[in-house]
Amino acid sequence: MAFVLNDRVKETSTTTGTGVITFAGAVSGFETFLAGIGNSNTTYYVIAHQTANEWEVGHGTLAADSSTLTRTNVYTSSNSDSAVDFAAGTKDIFCSLPASKAVVEDNSNNVSIGNNLTIGGILTLPDNTSGKILVGDGASY
Repeated sequence: MAFVLNDRVKETSTTTGTGVITFAGAVSGFETFLAGIGNSNTTYYVIAHQTANEWEVGHGTLAADSSTLTRTNVYTSSNSDSAVDFAAGTKDIFCSLPASKAVVEDNSNNVSIGNNLTIGGILTLPDNTSGKILVGDGASY
């Protein structure tokens, strides 16, 4: 199981309640969750009822056949940031990067990260490191 985020992934559903969402097929011009995210993977999602004021943003897990989405963590919603008890009707479900998970440069050109930064490749520093500090962990820098 991997975390996957992809553009233009959008399906509909007529699922009601607070449980697992069953997909009803891709919206024209978009990919299915199977094609864009893949079996058993996790992703960020938005669920928005087409006619009722019900919506939810969270992190979910696709089933082994990508036919359903389990709503693992709800970040924000129209239900006081809890899982929404969706009413009957059609909902759009799509991939989206939640604002709370984005890393952005502010208007002072600063970037803040609320937790640890893990780098899987090479860290490149500017040519001029005068006045800067690089801390080692005892085995590497």
